[in-house]
Amino acid sequence: MIRLLAAAAMTTALALPALAQPANMRPTRDVTVTYRMTGLAGAPPQEMRMAFSASTGKQRVDPPGAAGWILVDHRANSAVMVMDAQRMAMSLPPAAVAAMSQEAPAGATFTRKGTATVAGTACTEWEIAIGELRGMNCMTEDGVMLRTVSAAPNGVAMTMEATQVTYGAIDPARLSVPAGYTTQQMPTGASPAR
Repeated sequence: MIRLLAAAAMTTALALPALAQPANMRPTRDVTVTYRMTGLAGAPPQEMRMAFSASTGKQRVDPPGAAGWILVDHRANSAVMVMDAQRMAMSLPPAAVAAMSQEAPAGATFTRKGTATVAGTACTEWEIAIGELRGMNCMTEDGVMLRTVSAAPNGVAMTMEATQVTYGAIDPARLSVPAGYTTQQMPTGASPAR
């Protein structure tokens, strides 16, 4: 699970321009996206879902093979891992929250490359460089990342590409920790596990 989260955080970091950046780095309207992820530690292609509420700044991520889902509150700068089977929510440490912030990393450079269509939706392609890391992403005008391709330290290309994009209101219950769940703080140095 932590490898998937780290890979998702890296692809998210690589997907966000800083210098010649798009007008919007987060969705400006409610959207649900299903992604196909490949190149993760030799795993077969996997599916990840993301839902974002522009009005609340809350984002839900359902990572593949996880024991739960992640709720990020961008306005409160907080995130929790929700484990329904245990009826528990675990607050993630500040470093994990920062990795999911969708802010552009310091020192990143970006070059606009052109346009594409992914999952039937138009996007602008950006080449990204962060130190030795290189990547390419495709962002919509309204801030939805549709595709990101980055090279892992071992040279394997990691890809996350939208297969379905649905705009529309998101049920507030999907973006809240259910009532009655126990909330705990993740111990320092611990990592979310499967």
